[in-house]
Amino acid sequence: MSDLVMPSLYLSHGAPPLVDDALWVSQLQAWSANLPRPTAILMVSAHWESAPLTIGSVTTGTPLVYDFGGFDPKYRRVRYPAPGAPDLARQVAALMPDDEPVYHRPDRGLDHGAYVPLTVMYPDADIPVLQMSMPTLDPQRLLHLGERLRPLRDAGVLIVGSGFTTHGLPFLRDWTPTAAAPGWSREFDAWASERFAAGDVDALVDFRAQAPGMPYAHPTIEHFAPLFVALGASSDPEQTPEQVVDGFWMGLSKRSLQLA
Repeated sequence: MSDLVMPSLYLSHGAPPLVDDALWVSQLQAWSANLPRPTAILMVSAHWESAPLTIGSVTTGTPLVYDFGGFDPKYRRVRYPAPGAPDLARQVAALMPDDEPVYHRPDRGLDHGAYVPLTVMYPDADIPVLQMSMPTLDPQRLLHLGERLRPLRDAGVLIVGSGFTTHGLPFLRDWTPTAAAPGWSREFDAWASERFAAGDVDALVDFRAQAPGMPYAHPTIEHFAPLFVALGASSDPEQTPEQVVDGFWMGLSKRSLQLA
């Protein structure tokens, strides 16, 4: 990989308390340390579904979106004043076809699916960041969207699909970070790992029908959907990715991928 061409990533972003988990923090820090330095970062988070495709703030210092509840108030005092990325916003818009209009939300800051992992991976907040919405949850459409974004990697842009490999929150009985993973979470994680290793994009696209542990692993699918943007943005979605992070947190799979 050259100094300019970046991979695309699918990462399990965690809740705000991720920053207090020493193991997970060390895994993400080691991951970012082994990447070339991005010229900019494009975040696609499970926490922003909006159609048509919408681009968030391009202004430095736009307030973050604290889209969570039930956690210590200290997590609402987090700041991440990354530079805005107006040039990247223009590039994203230029890559979209005529039938994929691009809207702008200048008041929309980074949500926790974007800024929580970035505070760990790029804590200096000195790389321009742009967040864009998922205009659909359809895996095939998201693959095509990722394909449109692929040229950005040649300019050093790190494309990140930020979700969670399992996200069955309604079915958790133990909400402590070290909780044992329920059977549905372990089964889905093992299946996903095997399908990633096999480069089996067709099975991944059909995960709602094929994966064990469903629908408990994903009673709603927005946390698996960012995977397909990252896959589409990769050079070859059927190439075996590097599974950089595995294991469980609060019983949920934090498996995360790097795609060449």
